[in-house]
Amino acid sequence: MRKGGKVAVVGGVFALMVGGAAYGVHDFVSAMSGDGGGGTGASVPKSGPPDRDEVAETTGKFFAAWEKGQATRAASYTDNAQDAGALLAAYGDEAHIGDVRITPGAATGTTVPFTVRATVTHAGKSAPLTYRSELTVVRGRTTGRALVDWEPSVVHPELRDGDTLVTGESAQPPVEAVDRDGTVLTKEDHPSLGPILDTLREKYGEKAGGTPGVELVIRHADEAADTPLLTLAKGRPGKLRTTLSAGVQAAAEKAVKRFAESSVVAVKPSTGEVLAVANHRRDGFNAAFQGRVAPGSTMKIITAAMLIDNGVTSMNGPAPCPPTATWQSQTFKNLTGLRPNEGATLAHSFLNSCNTAFVKLVDEEPLTDASLTREAQERFGIGRDDWKTGIVSFDGSVPASGGPDRAANALGQGQVQMNPLNMASVTATAVTGAFRQPYLVSPELDGRRLARAEGLSASTAAQVKQMMRLTATQGTAAEAMAGLGGDIGAKTGSAEVDGNDTSDSWFTGFRDDVAAAAMAQQGGRGGDAAGPIVAAVLRAGS
Repeated sequence: MRKGGKVAVVGGVFALMVGGAAYGVHDFVSAMSGDGGGGTGASVPKSGPPDRDEVAETTGKFFAAWEKGQATRAASYTDNAQDAGALLAAYGDEAHIGDVRITPGAATGTTVPFTVRATVTHAGKSAPLTYRSELTVVRGRTTGRALVDWEPSVVHPELRDGDTLVTGESAQPPVEAVDRDGTVLTKEDHPSLGPILDTLREKYGEKAGGTPGVELVIRHADEAADTPLLTLAKGRPGKLRTTLSAGVQAAAEKAVKRFAESSVVAVKPSTGEVLAVANHRRDGFNAAFQGRVAPGSTMKIITAAMLIDNGVTSMNGPAPCPPTATWQSQTFKNLTGLRPNEGATLAHSFLNSCNTAFVKLVDEEPLTDASLTREAQERFGIGRDDWKTGIVSFDGSVPASGGPDRAANALGQGQVQMNPLNMASVTATAVTGAFRQPYLVSPELDGRRLARAEGLSASTAAQVKQMMRLTATQGTAAEAMAGLGGDIGAKTGSAEVDGNDTSDSWFTGFRDDVAAAAMAQQGGRGGDAAGPIVAAVLRAGS
């Protein structure tokens, strides 16, 4: 969309501010409309939830004003007249939406669903617009009036705070994104890809060779790519090939729908190509690529490699698993049910995810506060802020930490931050021994230089991969990975987050030439939520 859409929004706010200067916006528009809730200052404001008649009266007046394009008047029936007035003004002025007809449905208590039918007209082009939304009526805290509880989603269900609506020539030509085999990828078939497809269009629309059309879009406040809602005049789409696999993507989207606040990424270890990325979140955030949270014990893949590379121990070397371990005044424990084993090897402690074994080993020579950071950056390509995947992504962070955080970092807690993209890449590096930066669009399209790292020695990679195999067949990941054939391996993780009663569920694994990692925030143990997600993706990917 050619820029200029923000002006009317600002103007709408300004008009309300000027109009309400003497009284405050809400009081002024209420007084002008005659809906102040009472005739004298002596009246006592009502309390309690609005009754059925109040809900009907408030929504009727709000809808009537909205239909007539009376943004200020409609806003006066909300509990946030300034923000409501700005967005409702843009609805007509910048989005060019007119002939509005609103049909309310049956109320459920104080919540009223409704259907909007309208026409979008711009530059001699028109198209019908129909969608459904809902609103809730609440009691004004100071006035006692029944008011619409204002949220941008009242105007359109996809609007969030700070967003607005704009109609005009597209900022970028449309693209026809296709998967690695040429299958067209659409939002309808792959809803989780919606924001990613919008981003790909914004970044590669011109490079893909299309021509722009005329659209109604949501312009986001956070500089995210516009979200198209309606096409008035079609542009000519350019074809954009991605690394995704439509089949693996479909499996990933189906898998994350089973668990709230979950995300997953699958990559091809032999190339670094991203095969799938899916999120199931209320906020629409691409946590799979941009999340920054503790990965729990999946981090032990990097920690184990660090221990082997620095000669502290080996897969079959000692890694005792006591019931507790203390590091600089902080006591660490194992998950409930894990039996202590003072004679455990690193493989045994890894497959059982023994925290105390790793805590005790991080104190060994020649390890320092920076050893884990170096291992992550130099061997696994993590935490250097140089990945160029084709869209915005976070490369993980493993800072050098002293004090209790040195031990906590080794367990994927402390100051370590990761997302499923990072952990899928970590697993891919463990599988092949080589770091291949994940990417969603070929660097040949725009000349990007992919990040590089040393990777693992053949010996270290073989040991870490074998420990992951044991974990998938005999350890904490065995239940989730049951039934999968081929060469398989995995690592579970549970990350504790301050303020949450339930830990975040993490799981990463591989099957032949597919590696995947998932997280489900507040999903419990790694095998409970993230495990089934990864298993489903691996099953589809081979």
